[in-house]
Amino acid sequence: MTKVVVRNGKVEQALKDFKQKVVKNGLLRDVKNKEHYNKPGVKKRLAKQEAIKKAKKKGRNN
Repeated sequence: MTKVVVRNGKVEQALKDFKQKVVKNGLLRDVKNKEHYNKPGVKKRLAKQEAIKKAKKKGRNN
């Protein structure tokens, strides 16, 4: 569980820190992936598309 301490009444700073921790932990990505059920074939297809996208991106940077 992600915890953030509010110091000196700075709620905005605590909220900013919380958002950064959530993104760093990958919590939003997990929630988005578990929002709907995906059949195994769909998961495999999405993973393959993501791998192709990453390979193209990696090749473009070199």
